[in-house]
Amino acid sequence: MLGINGPEFILLLIIGVLVIGPSRLPEYTQKLANLVKEVRRMASGAREQIKEEVGIDIDEVDWKKYDPRQYDPRRIIKDALLEDDKPVSAGAPVAAAAAAGVKPKTPVRVIERLAEGEAAPFDSEAT
Repeated sequence: MLGINGPEFILLLIIGVLVIGPSRLPEYTQKLANLVKEVRRMASGAREQIKEEVGIDIDEVDWKKYDPRQYDPRRIIKDALLEDDKPVSAGAPVAAAAAAGVKPKTPVRVIERLAEGEAAPFDSEAT
């Protein structure tokens, strides 16, 4: 419970009784009890609201699936590298051309350069 062991909890209770005083102690214990009841009511209300909106019960969710500690980047990369490549339907013409022995054309890269002495374009909205 918040990293507090038994003797420390008893010591905190004794200090609380001394600070609050015996005359106001019943009032504060009632306030604490009401606070605990309110927090429980809010938690159950949130649980019911999630169940209504999402349609699943929180107890039925497999929380282990969402644990970030299970995602090891090394394992993910290894699995992706060892995964068999499946031909993509869009790449089928390229694969057919490669099977026929025809080398596909590589696109020509066009580099546009400014004329000598011409100022670079300036976009006032970009800066």
